Amino acid sequence: MNAIEVTGLSKHYGNSRGIIDVNLEVKEGEVFGFIGPNGAGKSTTIRTLLNLIHAEKGEARIFGLDCFAQSRKIKEQVGYLPSEVHYYDDMKVRELLKYSSGYYKKDCSERIDQLCTALELNVDKKLEELSFGNKKKVGIVQALLHQPRLLILDEPTSGLDPLMQNKFFEILREENRKGVTIFFSSHILTEVQRMCDRVAIIKEGRILKTESIDTLRSTTYKRIKIEFVKLENTAFEGFPGVVDRTDSENGMEFLYNGPIEAIVKKLYEYELRNLWVEEPQLEEIFMHYYQ
Repeated sequence: MNAIEVTGLSKHYGNSRGIIDVNLEVKEGEVFGFIGPNGAGKSTTIRTLLNLIHAEKGEARIFGLDCFAQSRKIKEQVGYLPSEVHYYDDMKVRELLKYSSGYYKKDCSERIDQLCTALELNVDKKLEELSFGNKKKVGIVQALLHQPRLLILDEPTSGLDPLMQNKFFEILREENRKGVTIFFSSHILTEVQRMCDRVAIIKEGRILKTESIDTLRSTTYKRIKIEFVKLENTAFEGFPGVVDRTDSENGMEFLYNGPIEAIVKKLYEYELRNLWVEEPQLEEIFMHYYQ
């Protein structure tokens, strides 16, 4: 059974674009990435799946259940972390988590203690005293406390420092080993590459492509910036895999998609002052990846 099945899902906000004919299949037990720049339609897709906003057309199912007609039953099996979390500020963390667990009609206290310990979350603080990162931790615990079959995470690492991000990813891997399906939305390509089995790319409300993460890695561009000791105006002209080249006073930069050993061998032909190899912006990948 697929954990998520979406067919022809569309949503507009008045005359503004939301999502258009979105089609997705997420296999049960996989970690599925959903990536795109801010405003691409990631959150709209998720909120429509959870019946938090209403679709204009299309169908969506989670574990075979209709997302619109059976949303209450679905929510018992789903943990959701929105991109931004908002709480009753005068409540303590412990009180909020106890209140949240009451929706699931089971004792979640041991699970809450385990998660709060792992995330180094002080449960005796009031929510108004928490930083943005600690509020995000509260949201993570809320999403996981009832041991859901499916986790839907919308930009889950925003606000977490690098060490806490690593702990969070460890928690997700452990959940996935237990059989939990994870739907991971992000605009950060490296996060998705690190966690996911497959990935769907959305831009301007439409799904561009669904790929295995291995295929995505093999075709992902690198941004390369070179500063020469002596300016080489004709360097890399016509070199396979080089696109979007721009020249500067003493160097150049471009996107490169090809074997890394080929570009390194070519660089040996020149005397360099500096070299940068970086992950490109996601928008740059959209411009070139599917041309």
